[in-house]
Amino acid sequence: MTYPVVLFDLDGTVIDSTALIRESHRHAVSTVLGRDLPDETLVANVGIPLREQMLAFDPDRADELLAVYQEWNHRMTPELLAEYEGMSQLLEDLRADGRRLGIVTSKAGPVVRMAWDVVPLEHHFPVVISAETTDLHKPHPAPVHRALDEHGAHPPEAVLVGDSPFDLRAGKAAGVDTVGVTWGFFGREALAAEEPDVIVDDVAELRSALGLS
Repeated sequence: MTYPVVLFDLDGTVIDSTALIRESHRHAVSTVLGRDLPDETLVANVGIPLREQMLAFDPDRADELLAVYQEWNHRMTPELLAEYEGMSQLLEDLRADGRRLGIVTSKAGPVVRMAWDVVPLEHHFPVVISAETTDLHKPHPAPVHRALDEHGAHPPEAVLVGDSPFDLRAGKAAGVDTVGVTWGFFGREALAAEEPDVIVDDVAELRSALGLS
């Protein structure tokens, strides 16, 4: 379909932060808790606010985990953050086609800006909904509703593209169509369980799903 408004998750969808975030979790859990967790456990809650992810590891030491995570993550961002191949061109083509784009992320605003310094795609997104923008976060629909409000759009005009179950639940709860992408933190099985409108495996398939040739 040709959606006038296309909303994107950020991590694992627009920017390749999979290694950065996974290894930041590994460093924090190892340093603070002395634990060696499998990858799927480390990234199981990526997509919700960071402190909530730390609470899942250890509710009594969440603040310490968060501080250690942030120090390592910020230091390693220039080295480990990357752009997905074809994403910049997709965003340019969507804008050229008259689409209005937005970011809906649980990432904190200053960290979003840090990411843009490494992967300079900010100019494509006049609307950026970050962790501070709304009191409630994905999978609650509030951030998606806020993005629609800032675009002056209604749910039937929009689609949300994301790599996590939390993205898809938020989009569906907000009444927008949803596209799951498999190149981020979660595989096809986890995405299919949320029953998105479509699941895509690469940027070329996403172009088609969004109505671009």
